[in-house]
Amino acid sequence: MIQHYPTIKQLSYFLALVEHNHFGKAADSCYVSQSAFSVAIKDLENALGGQLVDRTNKQVTVTNLGREIYQQTQKMMRELNQLLDIAKGQLKPLTGDLSLGVIPTIGPFILPKFLPALKEQHPELTLVLHEGQSDVIYQALMAGQLDVILLALPYDMRGVHAHPLWHDEFKLITADDSRFITKEAFDLEQVANGSILLLEDGHCLRDHALSACHIKHIDKVSHLASSSMMTLIEMVKQDLGISFVPEMALNSPLLLQQGLIISDLPFKANRTIGLAWRQASTRSEEFKKLGELLLHAIKN
Repeated sequence: MIQHYPTIKQLSYFLALVEHNHFGKAADSCYVSQSAFSVAIKDLENALGGQLVDRTNKQVTVTNLGREIYQQTQKMMRELNQLLDIAKGQLKPLTGDLSLGVIPTIGPFILPKFLPALKEQHPELTLVLHEGQSDVIYQALMAGQLDVILLALPYDMRGVHAHPLWHDEFKLITADDSRFITKEAFDLEQVANGSILLLEDGHCLRDHALSACHIKHIDKVSHLASSSMMTLIEMVKQDLGISFVPEMALNSPLLLQQGLIISDLPFKANRTIGLAWRQASTRSEEFKKLGELLLHAIKN
């Protein structure tokens, strides 16, 4: 006989574990330490009276009971999220708490302009920010941990409404007197193999740069990669290669320094910046209003 009901937090952690199939990655997506995450999963198993995952292998193996619990928990979370959206939808728009997820290649360039304007216009709103890669904030959105997310599109998502806001153009950055390009008009076909620097796999900016900049030959991409925009720009400054940065980053102190040349590309290349929220949410109009404020902030 079950003595205690499982908590919503425990169930949401279990959803993340099944979806990531890895304790560490699942814990990161829930913004908790791996030890606290593991304890929560064990407590959930104790509450349900059965083993949900097999920990004997390096990979997480979900048991038969675990698969049934996962399916039922998905249904329950969808209904719970609808309940919360209904309740929050009764509030005056842009008041109370609102949790926003944002990717690291947008947040540092948008938030310094956006947050002061938002606070001035909507002082009754408490904005709770969470930064993470696209997959992390998307999973948090679907688990009900976030209300809305700000990311670069396109991105493969299900069960959400994507709301495009504006196009963010890519710019070419090179070191002064770079050995990787000539003084003639930039021609991607003439770029040497291994000379294009990008972020590591997992950053959507890498995928968008590859697609938008028409990089068809992967041999042209350097084996060197960066985990952050800051390091990427420093690598370009040291003439380890050339790269592409989004237009929104141009006013960043990272790019306002000697040793770098920023140039327009001879072809159209951009990513789309937008918001996304759960399809069943009743707060669409509120999130669209948030998008209008973001758009106004970036244009001023």
